[in-house]
Amino acid sequence: MTATGIFAQVSTFTTSTALTVWSGASDFLIILILFGALFLFAWYMNYGQLVALLLAFYAAYAVYVAFPYVSLLPSAPPSTALYAHLGLYGIFIFLFYLILRRVVVSDFLYISLFGVLALSFLGAGFLLALAYHVFPVAELYQFTPAVNLLFAAKEYFFWWFIAPAVGLFFLAR
Repeated sequence: MTATGIFAQVSTFTTSTALTVWSGASDFLIILILFGALFLFAWYMNYGQLVALLLAFYAAYAVYVAFPYVSLLPSAPPSTALYAHLGLYGIFIFLFYLILRRVVVSDFLYISLFGVLALSFLGAGFLLALAYHVFPVAELYQFTPAVNLLFAAKEYFFWWFIAPAVGLFFLAR
């Protein structure tokens, strides 16, 4: 085998390995970005606002599922359909957050730093599970098998769905 052939094989192996690693890292990067956004939100606003936001996720989902005009949202290009559904859900989150932030009294609420980290992670998992099972993300983006193992199964959706509520029950005092 010539040096050029060996170099071509090494180059092919390196490129395919780098692409595989980057693909897996990019999926976990999505989780890290969601986690970081929720953690920074809690850090700068206060911990009570994180509780209000997590509760708004649930209330917004309930209204989104019952919303009678979802069929009027665009469905032709996958990206437009995804953005329309996410936009509608985001509007519901915002409206319920405005209501719930007044209800959640942060003066009597205590969550440790570990609790905020855990709740931020559980909230990120909740949002990613929604992306898998509620929003048309699969038409636009294919996740890696490692992330699929965590979020794609229908049985796991229930556990990711209740995880922030269970976390609030045990971590908020």
